[in-house]
Amino acid sequence: MSDYKRIRVMWPDHLGLARGKYLPARLAHRGTNHCVTTFALGYDRSLIPAPGSYLLEGLIDVHAGFDPEAVRPGWEDDSTGVVVGHLSLYGQPYPVAARHVLEQAVDAWQELGYRVKVGIELEAYLLQPSADGGWERYKNPRALVYGTGPSNDPHGVMDDIMASAERSRFRVESINAEFDESQYELTLEYDDPVDAADDIFLFRIMAREVALRHGLDLTFLGKPFNDLSGSGVHVNMSLVDADGENALAGSAAEDGLSDLTRRCIAGLCAHHQALTAVTAPTVNAYRRLQPASLSGYWANWGYDHRCVAVRVPAARGTSTRLESRLPDGAANVHLAVAAVLTAARLGVVDSLECPPVETGDGFDDVNTDVCASPDLAHALDRLEEDTAFVRALSPDLVANFVANKRAEWDRFIEAEGTYESEGGVTDWELNEYLPYH
Repeated sequence: MSDYKRIRVMWPDHLGLARGKYLPARLAHRGTNHCVTTFALGYDRSLIPAPGSYLLEGLIDVHAGFDPEAVRPGWEDDSTGVVVGHLSLYGQPYPVAARHVLEQAVDAWQELGYRVKVGIELEAYLLQPSADGGWERYKNPRALVYGTGPSNDPHGVMDDIMASAERSRFRVESINAEFDESQYELTLEYDDPVDAADDIFLFRIMAREVALRHGLDLTFLGKPFNDLSGSGVHVNMSLVDADGENALAGSAAEDGLSDLTRRCIAGLCAHHQALTAVTAPTVNAYRRLQPASLSGYWANWGYDHRCVAVRVPAARGTSTRLESRLPDGAANVHLAVAAVLTAARLGVVDSLECPPVETGDGFDDVNTDVCASPDLAHALDRLEEDTAFVRALSPDLVANFVANKRAEWDRFIEAEGTYESEGGVTDWELNEYLPYH
């Protein structure tokens, strides 16, 4: 830390938002305290007595500490280091913190004899100021999917994001234009799950702040525009056994997949509806999560099939992996990864049978009738009903999550009266989420 004058310590709250403080480097080793009732805040700064938030017990402090070795160069200036903090309460990990729950999910796989590796892909829209004081799509009419260069990014925003990422030691795998005008895909390399989630958490902050320096904004919100594709977070996972081999690869099987892989797929499909709530955690998320939208709507899987929830990319051997396409762009990334790992693990420990592979086109023809919930309220119901998943993930976190999200849903209903699953994105959704995601 001696290389910096200050340390920017940030941690993800229950909404996946970055809370934290700037600390002078000379004092940063002590960490810092924050009011734990932050975990009772809505996007609109309303407060509810959510479990674990201590709103009615004095609004006590939670402590944010960090590993000094994890401090990385910041993107604001050369004198600022950046790090993700870990939260503790009374000297123990704070049970409601998604980062802690992810650590537990990784440890649970370790107890089974496997080391998890995770790679995360992001999608986002670049925005420019509109004449009415709001935001509209960034103008790059020459853009095309998998596009690069000035035609796809006339002002070099992605160039600056990539350069800032390298300076801050993010291991970028690729950046390119995505399907719709002003949409981009940003991917980091595989890593251990907590490190991968930390990097994506910080990378999203960095990318938005670089865009803001250009007078623009970058939104990861799942569905900011009615007539355009949504933005997701694709979580890729693989498992390494005690011999250092990819445990998802099965050389004896015709399709190159191990029995362990099939159990993981079974868990992800069996707990699909509970997964939906924590990986699609906003009212807006269900605008994206629709049939024939390449968003993981159906509880299905397929070989290199982008219209399923669990895609098995074509690579085999050491590169065998599973890709969950369900998470929404506004998801708390630590929680999304923890939930995917937990659902997959339950498929293994409960010896679940893998459903048949998807053979339909995924648009008009699918092999299952199990799908995501139509809205956030129903998704929360499915989450609470899946007691095995809740117990395995974290009852404390889920209790806090559900309370906060039901309050969020109630605010929406109070403002809008009803939710139409096929209706357009409302001003409430944009006002509630766009500033933060």
